[in-house]
Amino acid sequence: MNRFWIDKISSLKPYVPGEQPTSDTLIKLNTNEHALPPAESVLAVLKSASGEALRRYPDPTASALRSVISAAESVPPDHIFVGNGSDEVLAHLWFALLKGRRVQTLDTTYGFYPVWAGLYDADLAEVPVLADFSVDVDALKNDDAAIVLANPNAPTGRALKPDHIASLVDSIHDRLVVVDEAYFGFGAETAVPLVADHDNLIVTRSLSKSHALAGMRVGYAIAQPGLIEGLNRVKDSFNSYPLDAIAQAVAAAAIQDKQWLMDASQQVREVREVMIAGLQTIGFEVLPSQANFIFTEHQSLGGKQIFDALRARDILVRRWDKQRIENWLRISVGTMAQAERLLLVMREIVSTETG
Repeated sequence: MNRFWIDKISSLKPYVPGEQPTSDTLIKLNTNEHALPPAESVLAVLKSASGEALRRYPDPTASALRSVISAAESVPPDHIFVGNGSDEVLAHLWFALLKGRRVQTLDTTYGFYPVWAGLYDADLAEVPVLADFSVDVDALKNDDAAIVLANPNAPTGRALKPDHIASLVDSIHDRLVVVDEAYFGFGAETAVPLVADHDNLIVTRSLSKSHALAGMRVGYAIAQPGLIEGLNRVKDSFNSYPLDAIAQAVAAAAIQDKQWLMDASQQVREVREVMIAGLQTIGFEVLPSQANFIFTEHQSLGGKQIFDALRARDILVRRWDKQRIENWLRISVGTMAQAERLLLVMREIVSTETG
């Protein structure tokens, strides 16, 4: 608390990110970075960066990157907004389109949504997920409010099919629907094709997970031009140059390397299935996941008990002290070697704690 703070800052509850340990001895499965390094084509662009690119301001419109996204997503460039990670894109979105308005999201979802709601004076309603943690689409239709959905959802990993999103967008054409696809690329289907016929839909993406660029911070939104203009107005009122020149070039290279994306995604899905099957054999319930993480609960051991036991054995996962999910753990999909180590340690913990 400081005497110069405005009242809102005093009451604000900021987002708490996952721990980023400095130790190299930990197996880090808590913040959903990609298990693999970026593509060699991406690293080549990074290594070839010139002093001239650093001397000059970057393109404030990221036109070359937007052209690459346009080709990859089959949407016109004026349907694309880019930012310094999808969190910045979403923050601008909340300011431009949701500030002071009633907004619905899920009671078990990305923890930044309530923060932005508080920061921008939105009236946030949290709709309970169903008993199996799936989305109650009908409940979302019953409120006169905009909707913000993570799809796949975090931390559950469950994903809605595009026809469910289409029915939602069609039924509430006077309300905005935001689909946060930060975890797209690991099996879920995208809502991007729906944008062409829906002026109330905006889809956001991140390159942090699917393209292994969490350290670079690149995200974008796809929507019809009227919504994109609103985002650009906010961006240019904060910082006209949010995405640096190297990030723009690296992101373009990452998106263009489709073979790496397919191969890397397949590897994540293979390791994910190994993790799910292995945990199920020792008493864990694991939700079906379309993301690069799994959400799991043991039938007899508490979440904190397992979290602490894993940490004591140098494995870091994610847990929340929140009603409904206090005994659940979100575990990132790592390499196959990390998955095998996780399962070995989990078997030891279950045997020790239940024996």
